[in-house]
Amino acid sequence: MLPGAVIGWDLNAALALGDALGIPPPAMAELLPVIEAVMVAKLNEQMEQSHGGKTG
Repeated sequence: MLPGAVIGWDLNAALALGDALGIPPPAMAELLPVIEAVMVAKLNEQMEQSHGGKTG
């Protein structure tokens, strides 16, 4: 845990959601880390901008 930042997803929950949606586990194993990395970066970027950080 890092105050003021997102460091990752609960991948157990993401895998369970994918399973409930019928997504094959090999597809989730391939795609989730890539999606997580992009989402974490974008969320942290947005939080930084909203707290007076860099703009643009």
